[in-house]
Amino acid sequence: MNNSIPTSRRAFIASAASATMLAGCSNAVGSGGGQRIDARVDSTRNYLHNQFPGTRDLEAKSMGALYMPLVTKAGFGIGGGYGRGALRIDNVTVDYYAAVEASIGFQIGAQQYAHVLYFMTTDALRSFRTSPGWSVGANAEYAVNDRGGNISAETLTSLDPVIAIIFGQSGLIVGATLEGTKYNRIIP
Repeated sequence: MNNSIPTSRRAFIASAASATMLAGCSNAVGSGGGQRIDARVDSTRNYLHNQFPGTRDLEAKSMGALYMPLVTKAGFGIGGGYGRGALRIDNVTVDYYAAVEASIGFQIGAQQYAHVLYFMTTDALRSFRTSPGWSVGANAEYAVNDRGGNISAETLTSLDPVIAIIFGQSGLIVGATLEGTKYNRIIP
């Protein structure tokens, strides 16, 4: 007699997807608390300002900036992403946040990237800070860099309340987006 339980293909795929998501979400950003997050934010901010000098102007014009130094995204039919970062006002950390993303659809692979959200109005920053879980919506402008490594002039004069910049992409999933990403305040 065979007492083993048959494993269906669907169960196998679900298990593999879960394992992929969990492995991809282990980016170890939060393992050292706030100091480690701040160190990574400093490094990310310096890289961004050196590679894309226009971001200095964006930061100066903004009411605050949320830096997410490393977001890991993985998927196999069902996908997810996770990262931690810091909200800075006048380049001083005021809160720590986790970004969580979930998606369903045709996808396979893994990707890591960094991003920053510039809050260009007091209302946008207030809405972000007082929300129990804030999601990037239609009110966000995605910055596009030109071939010279600069942020486009349209971005620098944008009137959108939130400007998002995604950079440092590596991995197999192409075209990172922040749609479906939810941000929650955390205590590291």
